[in-house]
This record gives sequence, structure tokens and C-alpha cells, in this order.
Amino acid sequence: VQLQASGGGLVQAGGSLRLSCAASGFTLDDYAIGWFRQAPGKEREGVSCISSRGFSKFYGSSVKGRFTISRDNAKNTAFLQMNSLKPEDTAVYYCAAAEQVVGMCVGTVRIADMRYWGKGTQVTVSS
Repeated sequence: VQLQASGGGLVQAGGSLRLSCAASGFTLDDYAIGWFRQAPGKEREGVSCISSRGFSKFYGSSVKGRFTISRDNAKNTAFLQMNSLKPEDTAVYYCAAAEQVVGMCVGTVRIADMRYWGKGTQVTVSS
């Protein structure tokens, strides 16, 4: 069972990146996907969440309107499109999977709900 986040990199403020989260060893069909980030010296925070069929989506207030979460269950992959990036978006980004239950990704995304975690991918936004 593995989740692999990729797509991070160095980008100038105002630029875009698209993160991918690929699952192996299990199918994502029954799992919600959460994206989290952790900047140096800060706690890990929830960025976005998408339910197993994509009907529910959550965005943190700091990224709402700039980031878009999506998934392609046929490809066992989820995505986080990040536009209008700001220096404060600089962090290690992690994807995680949570068993889909009622209410998942409605209004929040919780670290404690996540069952599987991928290794992070670094996103650095220069000013």
C-alpha cells in the first residue's frame, strides 16, 4: 500500500503547479483524498479534500479560489492544481487517503481521519 505525491518544485509567485497523488497496492475508489502541507516550524495543516466519488470538496481558507482538487479513479490518482501561488504556500505537501464515510470532506479535512500517507513533495514559491 503506497501513496506517492509528485509535481512539486520551485516556482515564482503567481505561477502554477499541479501535484499528483498516485496510489498503488489499493484502489482509491473507496477512499477520500486529503492534501496537507507543512511549512518549516509550523504544524501540518489541511489544504483540501475530495470525497471518494468527488461529490464533496473542501478547501482551506488560505487556498480557496486558487487551488482545485480533482481525482481520476480510473487512473487511481488524485490531483491538486495550484494557481496564483504565493510565497506563503511554500511547504512540503502530503497526500493522504481516508476511508470514505458520510461527511468526509464536508467542511473540513482532518489529519486523524487519514489512514494512508504518502511522502511529501516540496513546493517552493519565490517572491
